[in-house]
Amino acid sequence: MKQKILITGGAGFIGSHLSERLLDEGHDVLCVDNYFTGTKANIAHLMENQQFELMRHDVTFPLYVEVDQIYNMACPASPVHYQYDPVQTTKTSVHGAINMLGLAKRVKARIFQASTSEVYGDPAVHPQTENYFGNVNPVGPRSCYDEGKRCAETLFFDYYREHQLRIKVARIFNTYGPRMHPNDGRVVSNFIVQALQNENITIYGDGSQTRSFCYVDNLIDGLIKLMESGDDFTGPVNIGNPNEFTIKELAEKIIEMTQSTSKLIYKSLPENDPVRRQPDITLAKKILGWEPSIELEEGLTHTINYFSDIPSSQDLDTKPERIEKYFQKSVSESA
Repeated sequence: MKQKILITGGAGFIGSHLSERLLDEGHDVLCVDNYFTGTKANIAHLMENQQFELMRHDVTFPLYVEVDQIYNMACPASPVHYQYDPVQTTKTSVHGAINMLGLAKRVKARIFQASTSEVYGDPAVHPQTENYFGNVNPVGPRSCYDEGKRCAETLFFDYYREHQLRIKVARIFNTYGPRMHPNDGRVVSNFIVQALQNENITIYGDGSQTRSFCYVDNLIDGLIKLMESGDDFTGPVNIGNPNEFTIKELAEKIIEMTQSTSKLIYKSLPENDPVRRQPDITLAKKILGWEPSIELEEGLTHTINYFSDIPSSQDLDTKPERIEKYFQKSVSESA
Protein backbone atom coordinates (compact mmCIF):
# COMPACT_ATOMS: atom_id res chain seq x y z
CA MET A 1 0.00 0.00 0.00
CA LYS A 2 1.28 3.46 -0.93
CA GLN A 3 2.47 5.45 2.10
CA LYS A 4 3.46 9.05 2.81
CA ILE A 5 6.89 8.63 4.35
CA LEU A 6 9.08 11.18 6.14
CA ILE A 7 12.83 10.55 6.25
CA THR A 8 14.84 12.85 8.51
CA GLY A 9 18.46 12.98 7.40
CA GLY A 10 17.17 11.90 4.01
CA ALA A 11 20.01 13.58 2.09
CA GLY A 12 22.67 11.71 4.04
CA PHE A 13 24.56 8.58 3.05
CA ILE A 14 22.05 6.01 4.33
CA GLY A 15 19.04 8.34 4.12
CA SER A 16 19.54 8.96 0.40
CA HIS A 17 19.63 5.22 -0.34
CA LEU A 18 16.49 4.76 1.76
CA SER A 19 14.75 7.61 -0.08
CA GLU A 20 15.64 6.01 -3.41
CA ARG A 21 14.41 2.56 -2.40
CA LEU A 22 11.08 3.79 -1.01
CA LEU A 23 10.43 5.81 -4.15
CA ASP A 24 11.16 2.72 -6.23
CA GLU A 25 8.50 0.92 -4.18
CA GLY A 26 5.94 3.58 -5.14
CA HIS A 27 5.74 5.62 -1.94
CA ASP A 28 5.61 9.39 -1.49
CA VAL A 29 8.83 10.50 0.23
CA LEU A 30 9.38 13.72 2.17
CA CYS A 31 13.14 14.14 2.63
CA VAL A 32 14.11 16.46 5.51
CA ASP A 33 17.73 17.51 6.05
CA ASN A 34 19.70 20.51 7.33
CA TYR A 35 22.78 19.53 5.23
CA PHE A 36 25.19 19.38 8.18
CA THR A 37 26.53 16.13 6.71
CA GLY A 38 23.96 15.35 4.02
CA THR A 39 24.26 16.94 0.58
CA LYS A 40 21.89 17.80 -2.24
CA ALA A 41 24.19 15.86 -4.55
CA ASN A 42 23.11 12.64 -2.81
CA ILE A 43 19.48 13.13 -3.81
CA ALA A 44 19.85 15.23 -6.99
CA HIS A 45 18.83 12.27 -9.15
CA LEU A 46 15.53 12.05 -7.23
CA MET A 47 14.47 15.66 -7.67
CA GLU A 48 12.47 15.11 -10.88
CA ASN A 49 10.39 12.37 -9.28
CA GLN A 50 6.97 13.88 -8.53
CA GLN A 51 6.61 11.63 -5.50
CA PHE A 52 9.76 13.12 -3.91
CA GLU A 53 9.75 16.31 -1.85
CA LEU A 54 12.78 17.99 -0.24
CA MET A 55 12.61 20.23 2.82
CA ARG A 56 15.48 22.00 4.57
CA HIS A 57 14.82 21.64 8.29
CA ASP A 58 16.66 20.96 11.55
CA VAL A 59 14.97 18.25 13.62
CA THR A 60 15.87 19.99 16.87
CA PHE A 61 12.88 22.19 15.99
CA PRO A 62 9.30 20.84 15.71
CA LEU A 63 7.97 19.81 12.31
CA TYR A 64 4.31 19.91 11.29
CA VAL A 65 3.49 17.60 8.39
CA GLU A 66 1.02 14.80 7.66
CA VAL A 67 2.65 11.40 7.10
CA ASP A 68 2.01 7.68 7.61
CA GLN A 69 5.54 6.61 8.51
CA ILE A 70 8.65 8.32 9.90
CA TYR A 71 12.23 7.14 9.52
CA ASN A 72 14.29 9.16 12.01
CA MET A 73 17.77 8.99 10.47
CA ALA A 74 19.01 12.50 11.33
CA CYS A 75 22.32 12.67 13.20
CA PRO A 76 25.98 12.94 12.18
CA ALA A 77 27.37 9.42 12.47
CA SER A 78 31.15 9.69 12.09
CA PRO A 79 33.50 10.94 14.85
CA VAL A 80 34.83 13.69 12.58
CA HIS A 81 31.37 15.20 12.28
CA TYR A 82 29.71 14.45 15.61
CA GLN A 83 32.70 15.66 17.64
CA TYR A 84 32.86 18.92 15.69
CA ASP A 85 29.85 20.20 17.67
CA PRO A 86 29.13 17.64 20.41
CA VAL A 87 26.38 19.70 22.07
CA GLN A 88 24.46 19.95 18.80
CA THR A 89 25.00 16.22 18.24
CA THR A 90 23.34 15.39 21.55
CA LYS A 91 20.53 17.83 20.81
CA THR A 92 19.97 16.23 17.41
CA SER A 93 19.59 12.78 18.98
CA VAL A 94 17.51 13.84 21.99
CA HIS A 95 15.50 16.87 20.85
CA GLY A 96 15.17 15.32 17.41
CA ALA A 97 13.71 12.16 18.91
CA ILE A 98 11.29 14.16 21.07
CA ASN A 99 10.10 16.21 18.10
CA MET A 100 9.66 13.21 15.80
CA LEU A 101 7.92 11.17 18.50
CA GLY A 102 5.59 14.10 19.12
CA LEU A 103 4.82 14.24 15.42
CA ALA A 104 4.21 10.48 15.27
CA LYS A 105 1.87 10.73 18.25
CA ARG A 106 -0.11 13.56 16.66
CA VAL A 107 -0.56 11.93 13.24
CA LYS A 108 -0.62 8.33 14.53
CA ALA A 109 2.34 7.34 12.35
CA ARG A 110 4.60 4.34 12.74
CA ILE A 111 8.09 5.61 13.60
CA PHE A 112 11.55 4.12 13.11
CA GLN A 113 14.66 5.12 15.07
CA ALA A 114 18.11 4.69 13.51
CA SER A 115 20.09 3.70 16.58
CA THR A 116 23.64 2.43 16.46
CA SER A 117 26.07 -0.25 17.55
CA GLU A 118 27.75 2.56 19.51
CA VAL A 119 25.14 2.05 22.25
CA TYR A 120 27.26 -0.99 23.20
CA GLY A 121 30.36 1.20 23.65
CA ASP A 122 33.63 -0.74 23.87
CA PRO A 123 31.86 -4.05 24.44
CA ALA A 124 32.84 -6.56 27.11
CA VAL A 125 30.54 -9.12 25.40
CA HIS A 126 31.33 -10.49 21.95
CA PRO A 127 29.49 -10.69 19.62
CA GLN A 128 26.93 -8.15 20.81
CA THR A 129 23.33 -9.25 21.39
CA GLU A 130 20.40 -6.89 21.87
CA ASN A 131 20.07 -7.74 25.58
CA TYR A 132 23.61 -6.52 26.31
CA PHE A 133 23.45 -3.17 28.13
CA GLY A 134 26.81 -1.97 26.87
CA ASN A 135 30.05 -0.51 28.22
CA VAL A 136 29.82 3.22 27.47
CA ASN A 137 31.85 6.10 28.88
CA PRO A 138 29.27 8.85 29.65
CA VAL A 139 31.87 11.66 29.81
CA GLY A 140 34.26 10.88 26.94
CA PRO A 141 34.73 12.55 23.55
CA ARG A 142 32.42 10.01 21.86
CA SER A 143 29.69 10.31 24.51
CA CYS A 144 27.71 12.97 22.65
CA TYR A 145 26.87 10.35 20.03
CA ASP A 146 26.83 7.17 22.13
CA GLU A 147 24.74 8.57 24.98
CA GLY A 148 22.58 10.67 22.67
CA LYS A 149 21.53 7.52 20.81
CA ARG A 150 21.01 5.63 24.07
CA CYS A 151 18.74 8.41 25.34
CA ALA A 152 16.83 8.40 22.03
CA GLU A 153 16.14 4.69 22.51
CA THR A 154 14.89 5.41 26.03
CA LEU A 155 12.52 8.05 24.70
CA PHE A 156 11.18 5.73 22.02
CA PHE A 157 10.36 3.01 24.51
CA ASP A 158 8.84 5.48 26.98
CA TYR A 159 6.54 6.76 24.24
CA TYR A 160 5.73 3.15 23.37
CA ARG A 161 4.79 2.30 26.96
CA GLU A 162 3.06 5.58 27.82
CA HIS A 163 1.35 6.44 24.52
CA GLN A 164 1.22 3.05 22.73
CA LEU A 165 3.20 4.52 19.84
CA ARG A 166 4.10 2.09 17.06
CA ILE A 167 7.89 2.17 17.24
CA LYS A 168 10.75 0.35 15.52
CA VAL A 169 14.38 0.58 16.73
CA ALA A 170 17.36 -0.71 14.73
CA ARG A 171 20.93 -0.77 15.99
CA ILE A 172 22.95 -0.16 12.83
CA PHE A 173 26.48 -1.56 12.61
CA ASN A 174 29.25 -0.28 10.33
CA THR A 175 27.77 0.42 6.91
CA TYR A 176 29.57 1.37 3.71
CA GLY A 177 28.84 2.01 0.05
CA PRO A 178 28.42 4.76 -2.54
CA ARG A 179 27.71 8.31 -1.28
CA MET A 180 29.88 8.01 1.82
CA HIS A 181 31.82 11.18 2.62
CA PRO A 182 35.37 10.78 1.28
CA ASN A 183 36.96 12.23 4.44
CA ASP A 184 34.55 11.60 7.28
CA GLY A 185 36.90 9.49 9.39
CA ARG A 186 35.32 6.11 8.57
CA VAL A 187 37.80 3.44 7.62
CA VAL A 188 36.25 2.25 4.36
CA SER A 189 36.01 5.69 2.73
CA ASN A 190 39.34 6.85 4.20
CA PHE A 191 41.21 3.78 3.01
CA ILE A 192 39.68 3.84 -0.48
CA VAL A 193 40.42 7.54 -1.02
CA GLN A 194 44.00 7.14 0.23
CA ALA A 195 44.55 4.01 -1.88
CA LEU A 196 43.19 5.60 -5.07
CA GLN A 197 45.56 8.52 -4.57
CA ASN A 198 48.47 6.19 -3.69
CA GLU A 199 48.85 7.93 -0.34
CA ASN A 200 49.88 6.23 2.89
CA ILE A 201 46.93 4.47 4.52
CA THR A 202 46.50 5.59 8.11
CA ILE A 203 45.61 2.93 10.68
CA TYR A 204 44.77 4.07 14.20
CA GLY A 205 46.02 1.50 16.70
CA ASP A 206 47.91 -1.62 15.63
CA GLY A 207 45.25 -2.70 13.12
CA SER A 208 44.11 -5.71 15.15
CA GLN A 209 40.83 -4.06 16.19
CA THR A 210 37.86 -5.51 14.34
CA ARG A 211 34.75 -4.25 12.58
CA SER A 212 31.89 -5.92 10.70
CA PHE A 213 31.03 -4.15 7.45
CA CYS A 214 27.51 -4.19 5.96
CA TYR A 215 26.90 -3.00 2.40
CA VAL A 216 24.30 -0.24 2.27
CA ASP A 217 21.83 -2.10 0.00
CA ASN A 218 21.64 -4.97 2.50
CA LEU A 219 21.17 -2.50 5.35
CA ILE A 220 18.26 -0.80 3.58
CA ASP A 221 16.61 -4.21 3.09
CA GLY A 222 16.80 -4.77 6.85
CA LEU A 223 15.46 -1.34 7.79
CA ILE A 224 12.43 -1.68 5.53
CA LYS A 225 11.73 -5.23 6.73
CA LEU A 226 11.79 -3.93 10.30
CA MET A 227 9.45 -1.03 9.51
CA GLU A 228 7.00 -3.37 7.78
CA SER A 229 7.06 -5.99 10.55
CA GLY A 230 4.11 -6.41 12.91
CA ASP A 231 3.32 -3.88 15.65
CA ASP A 232 4.17 -6.45 18.32
CA PHE A 233 7.86 -6.35 17.35
CA THR A 234 9.53 -3.08 18.35
CA GLY A 235 13.18 -4.06 18.47
CA PRO A 236 15.81 -3.04 19.29
CA VAL A 237 17.32 -5.31 16.67
CA ASN A 238 20.88 -5.48 15.36
CA ILE A 239 21.18 -4.79 11.63
CA GLY A 240 24.68 -5.45 10.34
CA ASN A 241 26.99 -8.00 8.80
CA PRO A 242 28.35 -10.54 11.32
CA ASN A 243 31.49 -11.27 9.28
CA GLU A 244 34.37 -9.79 11.28
CA PHE A 245 37.56 -8.32 9.81
CA THR A 246 40.55 -6.60 11.35
CA ILE A 247 41.26 -3.05 10.25
CA LYS A 248 44.60 -4.19 8.83
CA GLU A 249 42.86 -6.89 6.76
CA LEU A 250 40.51 -4.25 5.36
CA ALA A 251 43.40 -1.95 4.42
CA GLU A 252 45.31 -4.75 2.71
CA LYS A 253 42.19 -5.84 0.82
CA ILE A 254 41.60 -2.30 -0.49
CA ILE A 255 45.24 -1.90 -1.54
CA GLU A 256 45.00 -5.17 -3.46
CA MET A 257 41.68 -4.29 -5.13
CA THR A 258 42.80 -0.79 -6.18
CA GLN A 259 46.28 -1.97 -7.21
CA SER A 260 47.61 0.87 -5.09
CA THR A 261 51.20 1.57 -4.09
CA SER A 262 50.04 2.86 -0.70
CA LYS A 263 51.90 1.82 2.45
CA LEU A 264 50.40 1.30 5.91
CA ILE A 265 51.28 3.77 8.66
CA TYR A 266 50.15 3.53 12.27
CA LYS A 267 48.99 6.20 14.73
CA SER A 268 47.58 6.20 18.25
CA LEU A 269 44.08 4.78 18.75
CA PRO A 270 41.54 7.54 19.61
CA GLU A 271 40.07 7.53 23.12
CA ASN A 272 37.19 5.06 23.69
CA ASP A 273 37.47 3.66 20.16
CA PRO A 274 35.99 0.12 20.40
CA VAL A 275 38.50 -2.70 20.02
CA ARG A 276 35.95 -5.25 18.76
CA ARG A 277 32.59 -4.86 17.08
CA GLN A 278 30.44 -7.67 15.70
CA PRO A 279 26.65 -8.01 15.67
CA ASP A 280 24.72 -11.08 16.70
CA ILE A 281 21.90 -11.03 14.11
CA THR A 282 19.99 -14.08 15.39
CA LEU A 283 16.96 -11.90 16.19
CA ALA A 284 16.93 -10.26 12.74
CA LYS A 285 17.10 -13.67 11.08
CA LYS A 286 14.31 -15.11 13.25
CA ILE A 287 11.83 -12.21 13.26
CA LEU A 288 12.57 -10.37 10.02
CA GLY A 289 13.96 -13.18 7.89
CA TRP A 290 16.89 -10.87 7.15
CA GLU A 291 20.60 -11.42 6.78
CA PRO A 292 23.15 -9.70 4.52
CA SER A 293 23.88 -11.29 1.16
CA ILE A 294 26.61 -9.03 -0.25
CA GLU A 295 30.10 -10.03 0.86
CA LEU A 296 32.88 -7.53 1.54
CA GLU A 297 34.74 -7.87 -1.76
CA GLU A 298 31.60 -7.32 -3.86
CA GLY A 299 30.54 -4.32 -1.77
CA LEU A 300 34.03 -2.83 -1.90
CA THR A 301 34.03 -3.18 -5.70
CA HIS A 302 30.88 -1.02 -5.94
CA THR A 303 32.28 1.49 -3.43
CA ILE A 304 35.69 1.75 -5.11
CA ASN A 305 33.98 2.32 -8.47
CA TYR A 306 31.95 5.15 -6.92
CA PHE A 307 35.01 6.91 -5.50
CA SER A 308 36.89 6.38 -8.75
CA ASP A 309 34.17 8.22 -10.66
CA ILE A 310 33.86 11.32 -8.44
CA PRO A 311 36.24 14.32 -8.36
CA SER A 312 39.19 14.38 -5.98
CA SER A 313 38.27 14.69 -2.33
CA GLN A 314 39.58 18.27 -2.25
CA ASP A 315 36.82 19.29 -4.68
CA LEU A 316 33.98 17.78 -2.68
CA ASP A 317 31.89 19.32 0.09
CA THR A 318 33.57 17.33 2.85
CA LYS A 319 33.55 20.05 5.53
CA PRO A 320 37.36 20.25 5.81
CA GLU A 321 37.23 22.45 8.93
CA ARG A 322 35.55 19.59 10.81
CA ILE A 323 38.16 17.12 9.63
CA GLU A 324 41.04 19.40 10.68
CA LYS A 325 39.52 20.07 14.11
CA TYR A 326 38.92 16.37 14.78
CA PHE A 327 42.42 15.22 13.89
CA GLN A 328 44.11 18.11 15.71
CA LYS A 329 42.11 17.13 18.80
CA SER A 330 42.97 13.42 18.41
CA VAL A 331 46.69 14.18 18.11
CA SER A 332 46.72 16.44 21.18
CA GLU A 333 44.84 13.86 23.28
CA SER A 334 47.16 11.00 22.30
CA ALA A 335 50.38 13.00 22.80
